[in-house]
Amino acid sequence: MPAVGFFLVKVVTTALVVAAVSKISERFPHFGAMVVSFPMISIMTFIWIYIDTKDVPKLVTMSADIFWLVVPSLLFFLIFPVLLSRGVPFVWSLLISCAVMSAGYAGYAFVLRKFGIG
Repeated sequence: MPAVGFFLVKVVTTALVVAAVSKISERFPHFGAMVVSFPMISIMTFIWIYIDTKDVPKLVTMSADIFWLVVPSLLFFLIFPVLLSRGVPFVWSLLISCAVMSAGYAGYAFVLRKFGIG
């Protein structure tokens, strides 16, 4: 399959998965949350990289990096619901949570480098 064709297959497949989970989450929020908590994007990315390159060391490195980067991303999931439940509008809750998470990534990267990780 030509590179452009395969790229389109990847885009459509990924978009369909995200859209399906979004639609399912409207009706079954707890099930949707469980599915979204799966590392779907990571797994799909691993599959696409493996199909494209067969580069196992790259997948090993990427998987380990994802493990360490999950920690600061959890800040988003702590702050976002708190802000929403306190009446902060959705867009502001999203922006503030993303900003806090970004600061967490920056601080976490600094700490990891201090210990020779990442």
